[in-house]
Amino acid sequence: MTIIGLGEDGPAGLSPASRAALDAAKVVFGGPRHLDLIGAGDKGQPWPVPFDATPVLAFRGQPTVVLASGDPFWFGAGGSLMAHLSPGEWLSHPEPSTFQLAANRLGWRLEETHCLGLHAAPYTRLRPILGKGVRAICTLRDGAAVADLARWLTENGHPNARLTVLERLGGPQERITQGLPPDSIGAPVSAAIEATDPGLPGASGLPDELFGHDGQITKRPVRALTLSALAPRPGELLWDIGAGSGSIGIEWLLAGGAKVEALEADPTRAARARSNVDSFGLSYRHRLTEARAPEGLSDLPTPDAVFIGGGASPALLTTLWHLLPPGTRLVMNAVTLETEALVHDWSAHHGGQLLKIDLAEPVAIGSKRGWKSALPILQWSVTL
Repeated sequence: MTIIGLGEDGPAGLSPASRAALDAAKVVFGGPRHLDLIGAGDKGQPWPVPFDATPVLAFRGQPTVVLASGDPFWFGAGGSLMAHLSPGEWLSHPEPSTFQLAANRLGWRLEETHCLGLHAAPYTRLRPILGKGVRAICTLRDGAAVADLARWLTENGHPNARLTVLERLGGPQERITQGLPPDSIGAPVSAAIEATDPGLPGASGLPDELFGHDGQITKRPVRALTLSALAPRPGELLWDIGAGSGSIGIEWLLAGGAKVEALEADPTRAARARSNVDSFGLSYRHRLTEARAPEGLSDLPTPDAVFIGGGASPALLTTLWHLLPPGTRLVMNAVTLETEALVHDWSAHHGGQLLKIDLAEPVAIGSKRGWKSALPILQWSVTL
């Protein structure tokens, strides 16, 4: 199999090796636009929608070409096919990607620019990264998506973002427009964004109002202390047991953790947590199961860290100590006297660190102010 990156200049931009592979191919797979650009004729087979590699794999061992836009391994078909192929079964001949072409037209340093494939992902993927001075280049589904993106930016804290629309880069119909073009927009299309408004804070402990909740949420300062104890690292997986609003799992991902497996038994809270995760553009890294612990833990992938936000019991802790490998970090916040007693008992046998968190906020007392204390929280952090 030969995977060929194709530009808007069509066959004129192909290397001799790519041309030879096309000539020898029994079948050529690609999008309708790709097949038209090279004049694939009877050899051409359009991709199924939604994307499915099965038709390609049916020609395994025969001369086959797969066409992709630009670089097949930058939000292209190449990465999707690799799960089914062995190293010796394929070759790839890339062309400049949309991101490379856009950066070269705009004069942007590509290493300092975020590159996103929003042709098949929600605009919310932008929310964690956009902030003052941030640049991003995004591939889009079609011309209509440009106005949708502009509307999303306005409604999500970035009304002053500078938008550049780039159409059909690298071909004879290339067009670059500052702002929204006055007429129809041709595909393939991408958008370059220069953000000028503030984005999300970079520290743990986001404002509570950024999360939908029913009052049962790990409050901002406690969340910051909890994330500090969980200590997320790249590549790591968190179990968020008793997810509630999902705020701990969301901030785990924003702080550098790789994935979250969450459990929440209440259907209303589970739906709210999923909505919160979606609003931060993180649903592709967060999976929530509607189940109680410990029953819902058995089929989950092994975590690097565990947070118990609700439903703590001797049975849950016993199960965790049997399931989790040595080195797993566990953090548990106790509010009730019964859960505090459980923490004291288990910490006496298994060690770890205890932290008592007492918080108070000023409230009106007549014409003056006084302190109102929140329920104290006992935090237990331990490495198994």
